[in-house]
Amino acid sequence: MDHYGHFSLSCARWSLFHGWRRQIGTLLFLLALVTRVSAQIRYSIPEEMKKGSPIGNVAQDLGLDVKRLISGRARILTEDNEQYAELRADKGLLLVHDRIDREQLCGDVTPCSFSFEIILENPIELLRVMIEVLDINDHAPTFPNEHKALVFEINEGTAIGVRFPLQSAEDQDVAQNALQNYILSPNDNFILNQHANPDGSKYVEMVLQKPLDRETRPHLSLKLIAVDGGTPQRSGTVNININVFDANDNEPIFNQSVYKTNIMENTVKGTSIITVNATDADSGSNGLITYSLSKTKGSAADIFNIDPNTGTIYVSGQVDYEKNKKYEVRVEAKDQGGLIGTSKVVIDVVDINDNAPVINIMSFSSPLSEDSAPGTTVAVLNIKDVDSDRNGQIECSIDRKLPFKLEKSLTNYYNLISDQFLDRESISEYNVTITATDLGVPPLSSSKMLHLKISDVNDNAPSFDKNIYTAYVAENNSPGVSIFAVTARDADSNQNARISYLLEDTQISGSPISTFVSLNSETGVLSAIRSFDYEQIKQLDLVVRAQDGGSPPLSSNVSMTLLIRDANDNGPQVLYPVQTGGSVLAEMVPRSADAGYLVTKVVAVDVDSGQNAWLSYKVHRTSDRALFEVGFHNGEIRTIRQVTDKDAVKQRLTVVVEDNGQPSRSATVVVNVAVADSFPEVLSEFTDYNTYDKEYNDKLTFYLVLALAVVSFLFIVCLILIISVKVYRWRQSRILYHSNLPVIPYYPPRYSDTLGTGTLPHVYNYEVCRTMDSRKSDMQNMCNFSQFSTLCSSY
Repeated sequence: MDHYGHFSLSCARWSLFHGWRRQIGTLLFLLALVTRVSAQIRYSIPEEMKKGSPIGNVAQDLGLDVKRLISGRARILTEDNEQYAELRADKGLLLVHDRIDREQLCGDVTPCSFSFEIILENPIELLRVMIEVLDINDHAPTFPNEHKALVFEINEGTAIGVRFPLQSAEDQDVAQNALQNYILSPNDNFILNQHANPDGSKYVEMVLQKPLDRETRPHLSLKLIAVDGGTPQRSGTVNININVFDANDNEPIFNQSVYKTNIMENTVKGTSIITVNATDADSGSNGLITYSLSKTKGSAADIFNIDPNTGTIYVSGQVDYEKNKKYEVRVEAKDQGGLIGTSKVVIDVVDINDNAPVINIMSFSSPLSEDSAPGTTVAVLNIKDVDSDRNGQIECSIDRKLPFKLEKSLTNYYNLISDQFLDRESISEYNVTITATDLGVPPLSSSKMLHLKISDVNDNAPSFDKNIYTAYVAENNSPGVSIFAVTARDADSNQNARISYLLEDTQISGSPISTFVSLNSETGVLSAIRSFDYEQIKQLDLVVRAQDGGSPPLSSNVSMTLLIRDANDNGPQVLYPVQTGGSVLAEMVPRSADAGYLVTKVVAVDVDSGQNAWLSYKVHRTSDRALFEVGFHNGEIRTIRQVTDKDAVKQRLTVVVEDNGQPSRSATVVVNVAVADSFPEVLSEFTDYNTYDKEYNDKLTFYLVLALAVVSFLFIVCLILIISVKVYRWRQSRILYHSNLPVIPYYPPRYSDTLGTGTLPHVYNYEVCRTMDSRKSDMQNMCNFSQFSTLCSSY
């Protein structure tokens, strides 16, 4: 039966197993759904299958839907770079990826198998697949030196039953396909004895069954044939040449049939392990023994050597427990006559902790979203230690301060999962160091660092650096001028931290805020749309919103007060004395006035604010500088000295009112003062200034002749009346003058002399009270005869 027939038999056996397995498939599938543990499946295939040959239907055998394999991006994970199988996720089939040589894969280990994992994502699942590779008879038995004949020099006196060890053949196949039997070519002198080693291998000895006769046949040529049990059967041959010498009838004999010893792995080359001893009863040259190691199967011949004279076995190569845990070598003692005695040396290798754990990253999800729930799988790790016992037992750990933990899943597999909620704004990335330490003495460890980045979600609203902003802009500004810049920050990143600035729609004096200012949405710069007038608007109250670019967007508001800075764009306005073009207004000062007498007060206002509204008063021009002065801050005009009879009745002062702005603005006012004790005296002096009388006379020129008599009569009557009233009031003033009562100036209602600046509020009234006696009034108006009756009636 050829190897294809053997494959058919294996498939038939697998079909029976597969049919039995399908009967319990439903139960296993339900258990998998309940327990949610990873599954394991096993296949058997012959070696040397062609690439693309089917191994099995993974989807059907594991009870998975093909759609799950596709959506989970199913792929194969192997612990080394060789991949013997490939997965067709779209059909759920497992195919041969590359030619599988069982002898290269496992050597003489049986059964031979390899395993790998299939990983599924979303959610992550691991499925273990184990494939047993069945041997086919693709190797014939071979001798180490099959092209070189084995030469034996045998004394003719050799006793019957003497054994001659022969080279063992090697067959890389196993089980039935391995070496099964040795055949010696037909002869009269020798037969074969076959023996089995504990590991199942066979060695053969040629036994003398009939004495040799050098005189009859000094040379013999035989063939040793090694055959296996495969179909078709394969064989190997080596020639045996026997030279018959004269009698050496004693072979060397070892003092032990089996020697046993232990050796630590990684023993230094040249270290002696054990010394064997053999004796030969012959004397002379026939009793001289040399030791050698027979060619054995495996690598023992490359690792050990023997001193041919002393029989001490030394280490000559690298001893590695992970490759071979036990060695068996055959020692030969050969005398000068060609007789050979054999013994076996069993060497057990003691493992030492010489391999640190190996960490392999099978899957790693980076970046990880900061809103990932605790328990999210971050990485799948494969960690193993090829040492044995406690030297190969592993403990894994990470920094306990990190919000992650390790959980064991399948054999040698660990899952790195999140243990807490993450916050990218606090920590944007983690260096997770996985440390694997074995339990050997001393322990060995290895580590691997995973650089995990945390991706951002929009969970932070923009925040301003101040709770309230205050900005200033000078009035009469140019439209478009930048006023102020607001700044907001967002702890998120990228698009979630891209901030846009917006003005909330508010009203200022019934107009939308957008008609006053504009806000740059990217820079947050606030600009004026139009020029501001402090006298109309003194401040603007704004609400600025900062909004990020996340989805959905987050925003926050901040209040801003925009204050208008006053500019000195308004000059002082004189409220009193009132300047009219129709009449001459004059203040009357009696000739008996003392120094410091309050003549009048210049009242002015400035609609600006602050120092721009601080007013100062000074006399610019006057008829007599030695008679009057004006208060610098309050505008009060007072006499400097005692009024005398020599002073002119008509006095004229020009007062300049100036604010404190930069540059300053000013206004002038003319104040007429009459120095007299009687009203008629005042009329005669101020006739020339009555422009209204001139206009009136010009209009009445046409009627002058006709009305002359009437006017004269009325003038005389009124003059008598005025003189009478004047005399009466003069008498009353004399009484008040001698009463020592203080003179209280009369100011206009709502007038406020704040800090001596002489300003009035914007809303004001002014009333004038005039009397014939300057001691009882702050102001007098002089009128001509034509206005006298009207003026007096108003008083």
